[in-house]
Amino acid sequence: MHRGLARNPDGDTVACDILAGAANAMLRGLRDLELDRRGSIVVEPVDMAFSTTAARAEQQHLGALAHAPVWEEFEARVRAEGTYLPSFYLYLAIAGIIGSVGILTNSQILIVAAMVVGPEYGAITSIALGLHHHNHERIRRGLFALTLGFSLAVVVTFLFSWAIRGLDLQPRAFELGIRPVSTLIDAPNVFSVVVAVLAGIVGIVSLTQARTSALLGVFISVTTIPAAADVGVSCAFSSWSQARGSLMQLLLNIVLLIVVGVLTLRCQRAFWQRVGRRSARLRGG
Repeated sequence: MHRGLARNPDGDTVACDILAGAANAMLRGLRDLELDRRGSIVVEPVDMAFSTTAARAEQQHLGALAHAPVWEEFEARVRAEGTYLPSFYLYLAIAGIIGSVGILTNSQILIVAAMVVGPEYGAITSIALGLHHHNHERIRRGLFALTLGFSLAVVVTFLFSWAIRGLDLQPRAFELGIRPVSTLIDAPNVFSVVVAVLAGIVGIVSLTQARTSALLGVFISVTTIPAAADVGVSCAFSSWSQARGSLMQLLLNIVLLIVVGVLTLRCQRAFWQRVGRRSARLRGG
């Protein structure tokens, strides 16, 4: 305890170490005391620690709960992604242009690059969290950001592709209808559903477990930005059936990612609550 160190409001600062598996219960207790309103709660995760005492405590008192996600930390990450700064829309526009170049040149590498640049998954998880907590304001802001962001990406890619067509700079293969990359994007099918469902599961689990490598895999597996880019490119080149297919692909992926995200989040919470009750019974017994 550091007496008199805190300011606004003035008071004491208390620092403590706690096992990650016990953090959820402690944070709930602190918030029940309204310490987050009357003062502040700061959490600093420890990346690595060597402690026989901590390992013994995890084994004796927590069991399987030692690996439980820290829900407050997860929700803080999602809230941070749901702020929608101007850079959010800038990234979507840039990702759309990169995707359009990939479509015009049949470059799968550029399509993957567009997927990585696109920030839309943050808005999707924010909407999923809002649905989970019945937070209508979060849902509204997320849907507005996705609608405006993807509309901007479509408009920007349309203007870019229209300029390319007007200057007659499109590759010869694309002009002849040889468009293998575009064909993969504008033809939603059962495989699109499978990939979107699996990506939605992996995305939420990786966020709760703070595994960024798995989350990166989600970014490069779902057809959202490429579909938006293909809508713009197809409209610029008057390929209306391809534009409709890409729009369907975009809506399909977004809806599935949101729905699967909500279901996965609820299943995870239910699972860890059950683990917690079982651990409590074992300790009591």
